[in-house]
Amino acid sequence: MASAPAPARTATSAPVLFLLSSAIWGTTWLVIKFQLGVVAPEVSVAWRFALASLLLLGWSAARGLSLRFRAADHLGFALLGLLLFGLNYVFVYLAELHLTSGLVAVLFAFLVFWNLLGARLFFGTPAPPAVLGGAVLGVLGVGLLFWPEVAAVRGDASLGLGVVYAVAGTVVASAGNLWSQRLFARGVAVIPGTAWSMGYASLGVLAWCAARGLPLAFDARAPYVLSLLYLALLGSVVAFVAYLTLLQRIGAGRAGYSAAVIPVVAMLASTAFEGYRWTVSAVAGLGLVLAGTVLVLRAKARAAAAP
Repeated sequence: MASAPAPARTATSAPVLFLLSSAIWGTTWLVIKFQLGVVAPEVSVAWRFALASLLLLGWSAARGLSLRFRAADHLGFALLGLLLFGLNYVFVYLAELHLTSGLVAVLFAFLVFWNLLGARLFFGTPAPPAVLGGAVLGVLGVGLLFWPEVAAVRGDASLGLGVVYAVAGTVVASAGNLWSQRLFARGVAVIPGTAWSMGYASLGVLAWCAARGLPLAFDARAPYVLSLLYLALLGSVVAFVAYLTLLQRIGAGRAGYSAAVIPVVAMLASTAFEGYRWTVSAVAGLGLVLAGTVLVLRAKARAAAAP
């Protein structure tokens, strides 16, 4: 199995992994909208991660990476798949039935707090003041970016249900982040491990759909197929491998701060494709998010340089 990366490599590659995963995931919120309609959200999640798992398994085999693991590792992969690729995304897709993609992205910014809290409780990892300050600035900035949508939630039962789904998704996603940190810290290779985890997630969601009697439908129209390919290849394979590698190297607390940057990318995508109009509060919010990012990355650099 692959050994943990050396500190020098961590310092040079972490920013690239951070930006790559954040940029891709920032666009997936909009693309998920094309998955909703004919196919039940849960079934779309299953198709997405089945395809992503096959792609990663094929890549691993082509690169000569071992796909053989102990039974205990497979149990860990199954739990990771259930949390990070199964329940998490079922909640996301259900939330987007009731909320705009931008608002779901806003609510997922709170993942950074769950990650910092979980890292403290389960791993004893202290959060430097700069990281906490950066997280607060990031979430405040995201709130300013999407404040009109946040205010619209009041008094609407359907929107309220969407908020419940989105918040549940953040909690489950954070649990998956923390479990993946523990799992991959043992030296398990990230790409094969992620491939198995996504496969178990797909099988688990399909079994749940069958138990509930949901039809295993598929939409052959171009918008659904193209969005499925985008979400599986870029949103699942490329982004998750980059993020889980980052999480393995710098921990769930700091890696989870990408949840405060992703909504900014989501807003830029909304500007380009949904006609989002910038306001003074939106510009101020963007400034806060960028300032928070600088605080967190500087704290990471100082921690890496410390003896």
